[in-house]
Amino acid sequence: MKKAILPISFLTTLMLFCFQFYANAQSVGNTSGFHSGKLNFSKSTEVSSDTSRSFGTYTPGAGFTVADTKMGSMNIRIFSYIRYLNQKGLEAEYVDSFGDTATVKRRNDIQLNKVTINFQGWLLDEKFRYLFYAWTNNTAQGQVSQVVIAGSLSYKFNDYIKLSGGVGSLPGTRSTEGTFPFWVVNDNRLIADEFFRPSYTMGFWIDGMIAKGLMYQGMIGNNLSQLGIDAGQLDDDLSTVSVALKWFPTTGEFGRNSSYGDFENHQKVATRLAGHFTISNEDRQSQPNSDAFDNTQIRLSDGSVIFKPGLFGPGVNIKKVQYRMTNFDIGMKYKGFSLDAGYFYRWLDKFGGDNLGSLGFTELTDDGFLLLSSYMVVPQFFQIYGGYSKIFGNYGNPWGARGGINIHPWKDEVARINLEYLYLDKSPVGGLSLPYPVGAKGSIVHLDFLVNF
Repeated sequence: MKKAILPISFLTTLMLFCFQFYANAQSVGNTSGFHSGKLNFSKSTEVSSDTSRSFGTYTPGAGFTVADTKMGSMNIRIFSYIRYLNQKGLEAEYVDSFGDTATVKRRNDIQLNKVTINFQGWLLDEKFRYLFYAWTNNTAQGQVSQVVIAGSLSYKFNDYIKLSGGVGSLPGTRSTEGTFPFWVVNDNRLIADEFFRPSYTMGFWIDGMIAKGLMYQGMIGNNLSQLGIDAGQLDDDLSTVSVALKWFPTTGEFGRNSSYGDFENHQKVATRLAGHFTISNEDRQSQPNSDAFDNTQIRLSDGSVIFKPGLFGPGVNIKKVQYRMTNFDIGMKYKGFSLDAGYFYRWLDKFGGDNLGSLGFTELTDDGFLLLSSYMVVPQFFQIYGGYSKIFGNYGNPWGARGGINIHPWKDEVARINLEYLYLDKSPVGGLSLPYPVGAKGSIVHLDFLVNF
């Protein structure tokens, strides 16, 4: 187990480094605050909001303004992080529920894990907006989805209706509503969320306000996860639909993009209740490569891909399945403390394929939950958090727990240091872009430095 722990001298140096930043930040002052549901940035700091119409202004979270004219605008925003990952505390082999043994590739490396460069703004009319981005997965060098160029166009009619089209995330869980990257954890999910959630696809979506504090989202798309899939691999029924309804009963908001954690330091209790539902007819041909980043595949609770040839016996091949999933989540924030919980339920049925008469079932169901809590020990600087999730399935009941710290050196959300420890028991999900592989059982440590500007 010693191999999974960072050297004490390294951690000591890191802590001294961060608290020196804290001392410097104290002398400068806060760089951000949250008032009445809107972020306000202090003009007395080095990282300030400049609202003049000129070239090169900067707003934290919105990026650098490189064009601001009567015909349109453009901002450039970048998200990236460097990760040290140590998986040597994992068991070397994993045996699934069918008795098959697989070797777990245990990593111990340093990666510039992801770079996302966003170009966003408006064109001709401030209600007509665009977002285009280059998105890299550097842990998958040479694979089909190492680099993705994507984007979307939208038109906001009013606060009640905004129509968009392009590449978007299906709003099937809170983490795919558009909350990223304002998470407590960095760029990975608790395993129940990762197991059940839909992902990114091309389609049309609508979102807006129904009444004060009550919001909706809906999307129709090509499939559950299109990254790495060409148009010739898609079926022709356009059956993927995902909807979400979100209510913020006490304050009418829940932080920036319904963020996790209470970086904003709410002085009144903020609450959130939400429901989601997703349905999609999936087939084997339209499934992404298992190592394609941020993609999801339909897996059993032991990690087996349901479309694997011969999984349920010689000559028995599932080639089509209907996926339905519902998720409910609740959350609260108050004076730096946050508590979030979610419940998931998934149905798999309407199977198609070869020799399915011997399957012995016509439907598979799984459910699971997650809990995540955090506290800002030093407001907008030092945060601690812990999380737990579990899946209950026909082929195993995997679970995962984690704890970590976040340090914001400049007391803003532009830069962050994240140190996290995970213990997983037979994780049914994973990938090169995530800190855990499929089948993971044991300890994992990772240290990240990220920027979002």
